[in-house]
Formats: sequence, C-alpha cells, structure tokens
Amino acid sequence: MNQNNEANKIATQVGECEIVITRVFDTPRDLVFDAWTKEENLSKWWGPLGFTMTSEKFDLKPGGTWQFIMHGPDGVDFPNTNVFVEVVQLERIVFKHTVFPHFLATAIFEDLDGKTKLTYRTVFEETTAVFDKVKTYAVPGAEQTMDRLEEHLASMSSQ
Repeated sequence: MNQNNEANKIATQVGECEIVITRVFDTPRDLVFDAWTKEENLSKWWGPLGFTMTSEKFDLKPGGTWQFIMHGPDGVDFPNTNVFVEVVQLERIVFKHTVFPHFLATAIFEDLDGKTKLTYRTVFEETTAVFDKVKTYAVPGAEQTMDRLEEHLASMSSQ
C-alpha cells in the first residue's frame, strides 16, 4: 500500500459480526458514487487484489438485483447475488448479499469539501463462530477492494 493510501485509510473496525471500513478519497462525491453505481466502473475495481469480475445483472433500484461472478487469481469462480435495499443518490447504497456469507452492506458517501468520506459497513448474519472464520479473508479482501477503488478513482479523475 502506498503512503497516499495509508493517509486516506482512516479505520478498519471489526466487531462481533461486522466490519466497518472508513476511507477518505481525494475525489468529489459524485465520482465516488458513480464508481459504485455504474456497472462499467464496478467491474474495474470490485474485489480483492488479483480478482476480476464478470457482471451478469445490475438493476440499481430497491428490490433490484446485482449478480456477478468474481474470478479468483487461482481460477476459482465465486458467484455473487446482491439485492438492493436502498439507493439514495450521492448519499447511500444498502444491499443484502444473499449467498454465503450472508450480510447487509451499507455504503455511506459524505462530502468533505471536495473529498469524499466513504463508510462501508457489513453486518454478517452468520453465527459468531462462522464470522470468526469469514473475517480472516473478508477483512483483508474488503481493504484491498477499497485500495482498488482508490486506484480506479484516480483513473476516473484523470479522464
């Protein structure tokens, strides 16, 4: 992780069955929100380092489905299905991950004088014992995903 990433990484907190990652990006909120809400952007940064993503369905509205396959660097495919619960333009996205591990994710976008504070919270529905195993890969995976988002935002800003 480069120094800029370190400076912008505010916190990763792990609770009993939740992970909260907070970052500040030196990018306007509308661009950060676009990175999360436009399929062509999501496919470029969603997932941990070394992963790629193939989108199958993206219907950004409450009750809409986001289906995709994450392709691991080792060739293993991970089908994912999310259902959007809430979408508030430039402010918040809430979705339910309907395949294992089950969780409710909330992304909150706050304007900080031209920068964007992103708070990404995942609350897992699994037992504490299962979460203890899941968090061993979910925490570093989520942090890497935020690193990839930052890299993608830099490429969006330079266009």
